[in-house]
Amino acid sequence: MGAPEFVRGIFSIANAQMGQTRQGKPYLKCIVGDSSGEMPARMWSIDEPTYKRLPTDGFVYVEGETQPYQGELQMIIHAIDPADPTPEEMQQLLPVTKREVAQMFAEVVQLLDTVKHPAAKALANAYLADEYLMDAFRRAPAAKSMHHAFLGGLLEHTLTLMQIADRVCPLYPKINRDLVVLGLFLHDLGKTRELVFDKAFGYSDRGELIGHIVDGAIMLHDKSQQVMREQSMRFPAGFITILQHIILSHHGEPEFGAAKIPSTPEAIMINLIDNLDAKTVMAVAAARPERTQAVELGGSFTEKQWALNGAKLYKKDPLGM
Repeated sequence: MGAPEFVRGIFSIANAQMGQTRQGKPYLKCIVGDSSGEMPARMWSIDEPTYKRLPTDGFVYVEGETQPYQGELQMIIHAIDPADPTPEEMQQLLPVTKREVAQMFAEVVQLLDTVKHPAAKALANAYLADEYLMDAFRRAPAAKSMHHAFLGGLLEHTLTLMQIADRVCPLYPKINRDLVVLGLFLHDLGKTRELVFDKAFGYSDRGELIGHIVDGAIMLHDKSQQVMREQSMRFPAGFITILQHIILSHHGEPEFGAAKIPSTPEAIMINLIDNLDAKTVMAVAAARPERTQAVELGGSFTEKQWALNGAKLYKKDPLGM
């Protein structure tokens, strides 16, 4: 999705809603995308039967044009219909990490191999030995939208957090590095159950009813029981509880989905590292999207970024070459 142009073809569609113009006429607002990225879209003339035929999240055949609007690129849709893409078409529709998945996973394994306590090693190895879970971990997005919303995004996000921790933990000698590194590996694994990503990204029934935060804590309980049963191991008192607390609290505040407020030094550090990566990635994507390389959108600021406290971000890098 580059310079302003007329487009036709199959795109993913997300968050399809009906709005009303100032004149009271219905219009469609949504997000459309392909493997190169996403953009907001509008269809200024749509009737209710057409809207009802569209998936809220799925795939559609679109005819329209892209155009700059308030410093960003958007699509104006002229015609739209539900679509059922072939497996070949699907490869062009879902965004995918630009990094090498096997290499990223190897780096995660390498960082987990640096944890020192036998209990932490045993638990990490139990997760790594779960081939079904690790396959989903390598493929899953980190979110339906927002940050790292692409295949391999969960792995990329998790690796970045573990790399940050590897550099930061030595600055705080009283922080337990094993808890931080292992906690970051575990904190979002519930997203492998929360999200569906075989077609358009969305939420599973389990994701809607339980969510990745609570499901991650449930998963940890099950894995710890497996380790104790199969290896006749007793974990140190409080070890599993503290890891569950890290998972339950990593969003920081209840208004952001946290089940508990971070209440250990390691849980606080994990919340801050997670927030650092998520918000930085969102800010860079909003202010300096790759598609602006192909089109000058104009304006110095983005639209308000509600996920970033409603800030309008300054787009220019004053030292950029």
